[in-house]
Amino acid sequence: MKAMVIDRICDLTCDKEPLRLVDMPIPSPGPGEILVRVSSCGVCHTELDEIEGRTPPPKFPVVPGHQVIGLVEVCGKGSNRYTTGDRVGVAWLNSACGTCRFCREGNENLCDQFKATGRDVNGGYAEYMTVPESHAFPVPEGFSDVEAAPLLCAGTIGYRSLRLADIKDGDTIGLIGFGASAHLVIQMARNVYPSSKIFVFARSAGERDFARELGASWAGDTTDPSPEKIDRAIDTTPVWGTIVHALKNLEKGGRLVINAIRKEEIDKEELLGLSYPEHLWLEKEIKSVANVASRDIREFLDLASRIGIRPEVEIFSLDQANTALLELKERKIRGAKVIKIGQPQ
Repeated sequence: MKAMVIDRICDLTCDKEPLRLVDMPIPSPGPGEILVRVSSCGVCHTELDEIEGRTPPPKFPVVPGHQVIGLVEVCGKGSNRYTTGDRVGVAWLNSACGTCRFCREGNENLCDQFKATGRDVNGGYAEYMTVPESHAFPVPEGFSDVEAAPLLCAGTIGYRSLRLADIKDGDTIGLIGFGASAHLVIQMARNVYPSSKIFVFARSAGERDFARELGASWAGDTTDPSPEKIDRAIDTTPVWGTIVHALKNLEKGGRLVINAIRKEEIDKEELLGLSYPEHLWLEKEIKSVANVASRDIREFLDLASRIGIRPEVEIFSLDQANTALLELKERKIRGAKVIKIGQPQ
């Protein structure tokens, strides 16, 4: 099969082609696993974190990609949840121990033995991949394969962020950054919290225009003061400075949720300007998002189907994966980028 692999740590500002197209054997599913013939795979900023060493794979080479849509090709021994031809989705959560306190509570994302698709095991930038059947999820009808792919991470992590933000209808919501995840979060928020104002903070004028198209009450730069204080904010950017500005806009008792696996180091010095009385005092909270749990994936896919969420996608071929990643690095974003691999529905 054809696959794109990461085989080294590199900086995309210097190396414009960090992935290598290779031929490799089609994997065989083990006990309890299924073989998936991949049709589409979303492109995520976490791939940049892997390539640039912020969350490096444990070994090389590895096939990245964790927003996977495909059809079940072969069921391994003891695998009986799916049959050949079923459409499934695969997310960042590949496996967890299933027995620790966090797994028992439904927070497999916090398990010490958490393994990530496309980092710890081969992912979806390939024509085929294997996955434990317990961590493959039915995909609702009504979404094409390329539309469904971003739901598996951009949408699901956005859903978990909204849950952790503990929003009440009528709260003023701030979205900092407006990439793949935020353009799905705003659609969720407008449906689930119809009385809430949504303020969007984004560096590019194009992203701000896109946010207004999707119903933002206001859109400004990440450094702008908000029209009024924000009760709950979700930061989806890869940088540090947005945290300081978001806290400045946060209402007393407000909560900032940081939705990122890692932050880049380019502007970390901006945290030196963090002032306790100006940014943190009066019971403001900061909460991080760590991965996703099975519950998030199941609940979000159901919600997306019920309320009619529609991702906006840019489509690339497998051999254009480096181009998609470079555009992501350069913030050339409108909605989500998706690699079309097989024959999507």
